[in-house]
Amino acid sequence: MTRWDLVSFVARSTQRRKILPLLKNPITPSEIAKETNLYLTHVSRALGEFQDKGLVECLTPKARVGKYYRITKLGQRILKEVEKLNKKIN
Repeated sequence: MTRWDLVSFVARSTQRRKILPLLKNPITPSEIAKETNLYLTHVSRALGEFQDKGLVECLTPKARVGKYYRITKLGQRILKEVEKLNKKIN
């Protein structure tokens, strides 16, 4: 995927726009769900999609529960682009 494909992927979903900024510090899916009022299944699906695209990494992949995730360098660049676009729109 090109960078703009990734920007579009994040920007076109309210859920993804809520979740990605929370990953600046290590956080669990349950913590994200509480913070965003999203269902845990939606958070888990978004994290899986982010991970597949290289936007986040799982810091504790062997854990069965309480996995911690964090944004990657690529994810940080994409998040900055999405935030710039949101500022232009608002």
